[in-house]
Amino acid sequence: MSKICDLTGTKPMYGNNVSHSNHKTRRRFNPNLQKKSFFVPETGEWVNLKITAKALRTIDKLGLYSYMKKLAKKVQS
Repeated sequence: MSKICDLTGTKPMYGNNVSHSNHKTRRRFNPNLQKKSFFVPETGEWVNLKITAKALRTIDKLGLYSYMKKLAKKVQS
């Protein structure tokens, strides 16, 4: 299963674990992905998405349909 958000495209970031002695080893910062089903009343169907917690908060604020329209407008620009 890929760790990529279906809406925003957020992927894992890479960085370093830094010990007390300043020894660095590589690590991954995974996005906070959640599986969620949404009902879209404009289309009358259910949509299953794997999205980040940040995108979920934005969907709660704006609604799924308007958030997807906003992302589509952003991609076209």
